[in-house]
Amino acid sequence: MSQRVAEHKVLGAYESVVARATDDPEGFWLDAAQAIDWDVYPTSALDDSEAPLYRWFSDARLNTSYNALDRHVLAGRGDTTALIYDSPVVNKSKSYSYSQLLDKVARCAGMLADLGVVKGDRVVIYLPMIPQAVVAMLACARLGAVHSVVFGGFAAKELAARLDDAGAKVIITASGGIEPSRVVEYLPTIVEALALSAHTVETVIVKDRPEVPGAAAEHQGTDTRWIDWHSTMVDSAPHAPVSVAATDPLYILYTSGTTGSPKGVVRDNGGHTVAMVWSMTNIYDVHPGDVMWTASDVGWVVGHSYIVYGPLLAGATTVLYEGKPVGTPDAGAFWRVVSDYKVKTLFTSPTALRSIRKADPHASLAKNYDLSCLDALFLAGERLDPDTWTWATALLEKPVIDHWWQTETGWAICASPHGIEHLPLRAGSPSFPSPGYNVEIVDDAGLTVGVLDEGHIVIRLPLPPGTLATLWKGDQRYIDGYLSALPGYYLTGDSGYFDREGYLYVMGRTDDIINVAGHRLSTGSMEQVLSQHPFVAECAVIGLHDPIKGQKPAGYVVLKSDVVDADAEVLATELIAMVRGQIGAVAAFKDVTVVSALPKTRSGKILRKTMRQIINGEDYVVPPTIDNIEAISVIVATIRSSTPAGSVGFDTAARPPAQPAGKHHHSSPHKGVSP
Repeated sequence: MSQRVAEHKVLGAYESVVARATDDPEGFWLDAAQAIDWDVYPTSALDDSEAPLYRWFSDARLNTSYNALDRHVLAGRGDTTALIYDSPVVNKSKSYSYSQLLDKVARCAGMLADLGVVKGDRVVIYLPMIPQAVVAMLACARLGAVHSVVFGGFAAKELAARLDDAGAKVIITASGGIEPSRVVEYLPTIVEALALSAHTVETVIVKDRPEVPGAAAEHQGTDTRWIDWHSTMVDSAPHAPVSVAATDPLYILYTSGTTGSPKGVVRDNGGHTVAMVWSMTNIYDVHPGDVMWTASDVGWVVGHSYIVYGPLLAGATTVLYEGKPVGTPDAGAFWRVVSDYKVKTLFTSPTALRSIRKADPHASLAKNYDLSCLDALFLAGERLDPDTWTWATALLEKPVIDHWWQTETGWAICASPHGIEHLPLRAGSPSFPSPGYNVEIVDDAGLTVGVLDEGHIVIRLPLPPGTLATLWKGDQRYIDGYLSALPGYYLTGDSGYFDREGYLYVMGRTDDIINVAGHRLSTGSMEQVLSQHPFVAECAVIGLHDPIKGQKPAGYVVLKSDVVDADAEVLATELIAMVRGQIGAVAAFKDVTVVSALPKTRSGKILRKTMRQIINGEDYVVPPTIDNIEAISVIVATIRSSTPAGSVGFDTAARPPAQPAGKHHHSSPHKGVSP
């Protein structure tokens, strides 16, 4: 059994499931496979003939699109709502039944087939959050083609690199995406990417959006054919699902922020389908007819797994939201969607929740909506600070479930299994390893550490179904990058520890471990302390070069919107005292700077590496996934006007303007600070 199972008390139903998944993975996953419709049913689960490259259900055949759509229609549920599109940026909403969505997907598959796309061909999808993105993904799956969704708005250079690596036959795109304050034209980026790419893409299909200028007809006369989505779809006949091997690739998803050649995570058809259905039932407690809203983007793994595939494979209703947590039109947008569509399960990122809290600290806007339909809120994508968890729990009076996973794993490594047993939740922890994940904590030498000791989080091989099969055109690269550091284990790249009851605490990437005078310290643990301050909306702790200690930590904090006239020196005293009190003087934490914004990716992850490079005066490249480019300027300006060590700085852009009475004012030490 796992390190966790061996060291904590029995937890009932969940523990029984973990024991079976650990002791009899073959039987466990074959039983889970019964929830899927197969063309050829698997006779075995795990194929370890090419270990450490493992395959699942290698003698089976199926079609993922059939399982997501056709089987529900054939079961008499064709009139059930499959997809709800809600777009405050264009003031539109529309629902599609399973029958209607199946017709569109089958016709899109027919269109692709007419263009010569066959099983195994790669199709790059570069679309905003519109229904055509869901249709295109499922249409590729219907043909056995391999889709690679590239987040709409990626720059041409990054798009070209993905076109080359995938060897794309077709690009499916739109005239553009729409942000609250601007439109983003996609077609000039496509043109530039095609010019930069060494690979020739045969066809570009364009969905013309009336809100964004640009159409396929404007780009003829090159080696690449440009066609219009709507007019071509109208003339296409529906295409039947193509049977594929369970081990055939379903999609390639390139991880964000890559350098050099792109790193394409490969997901298979069989293991992925089994894992999605199992997780929908057992982790999220979502069943046919339930409404699940994953407030993410289809360009990220969360969108692949739980906007598109998971809910539809489970026969549920999924919400596709083209908007923001705040600004479309306000910080009540999420609560409006939950109320309007009777959302049972909401899944979003901690950053989204912190954005809402920053704009509406007392959740006044939530009071305008009926949230009684909501059963649970799930959060993932980055560390969930305890203060935000406490705020959301008090607001919703429902389970707020932190869970942890990666692009590579495709579904939760650790979670509280809401569909198996309602286990006690703990602030700062994503709870327990999901069945099938044998999680351990090891030191630099690969030796298992004790309870409460922080170390590298690793997973004993094989990984369960639904995780990455390999990297695209890169078996050895996968082995070298993930499996070679500790033979027999998958290296997550994160650090953490188990507590005495077996709860896992993920403290951050291992490159966020700093060495202060010989002491290895987690910047994540310091961030956890800073986030407890009642004035701090979000924060990042960065390791700076220090000629004496090697490294020293520096904190960068964003204040909540209702905090005004904060006294910099008093705030510094409080924050430094909190870190010293909870971590110790060994942390040597003495520097805090208040900034107006932290640079983040579009998926909400703080760009700590980029910040570290800027602050340490190193060369840096702004990642293509950055969402708020202006935050880089904030950090650069802060460095130029930084105050001496041992104090707190105020970036001039971060100082809030005077506010009416009734807002928070900072005047005395330790006012409202958690001990």
